[in-house]
Amino acid sequence: MPPDLPPDLVERFRADLRVLAPGGEKLAIAVSGGPDSLALLLLAAAAFPGRAAAATVDHGLRPEAAGEAALVARICAGLGVPHRTLRVTLAPGGSVQARARQARYAALGTWMAEEGLALLLTGHHADDQAETLLMRLVRGSGLAGLAGIRARARIGGLDVCRPLLGWRRSALGGIVRAAGLRPVDDPSNADEAHDRVRMRRRLAEAPWLDAAALARSAAALAEAEEALDWTAARLAAERVTRQGGTWLLDPADLPDELLRRLVLFCLRGLDPGASPRGEQVTCLVETLAAGGKASLGRLLCSGGPSYRFEPAPARRQG
Repeated sequence: MPPDLPPDLVERFRADLRVLAPGGEKLAIAVSGGPDSLALLLLAAAAFPGRAAAATVDHGLRPEAAGEAALVARICAGLGVPHRTLRVTLAPGGSVQARARQARYAALGTWMAEEGLALLLTGHHADDQAETLLMRLVRGSGLAGLAGIRARARIGGLDVCRPLLGWRRSALGGIVRAAGLRPVDDPSNADEAHDRVRMRRRLAEAPWLDAAALARSAAALAEAEEALDWTAARLAAERVTRQGGTWLLDPADLPDELLRRLVLFCLRGLDPGASPRGEQVTCLVETLAAGGKASLGRLLCSGGPSYRFEPAPARRQG
């Protein structure tokens, strides 16, 4: 039988999710078996009975993973939530974490399409958000990076929602313990080879840093990011003209941040696959402001009274 959760917590979760997803979509829940995702599973099952299904991704990286997925399956059966284990094989390449993430979202996307599930819920919470904000501050990220983990985003073609960003890790752990469940202990969460683990420990050593307040700051920065995107989209109608395969941008008197966004708008408009790093965009804007030319990806960009963006000649593509 599903455990009885405190009604105030269930209602809080229901309200948090309805702010992000008021439509009543069918819910997909990514459950690793850790305390955060188990709390998400318990809350979703209580707040929206019959509306959710869960999946656990086995990346094949640890021998314990199959048993952990089986544990989640048993918990889901007790809650009346359909569950599937998704086994993936990582492609060769660089970062294991990056490859695992790509494989995970691809597998979840396939499962969601098969089951007719529209919205993927993940268990990211306020402490995750605080860690992300501090890590990106240390790296010198701009506004988009400092906005942190978005409450709702498109990732790998999936509509992803994080309804627990206002909840603390300790509160989620308490929900799982009160339900009588023992969460999975992933050893990677204690491995200081990972930036996030090191930041988590530094936060624990500095109690004067309030994770909830940091998470609220990230949310405010996300709102500012959305406002600037909204403004840039409307400015593009005034400042960007198209002449066949060439796009022209009028940069006159634009604040630097809006100019950067309009340059990105042109780059992505001509090359939808373009994903330049922040420093590349900054360097490009400086070159264009000085009247110079630069190639970026498959595009040739030229400065002047109007910035010019066009496909690069074949010999210059790279």
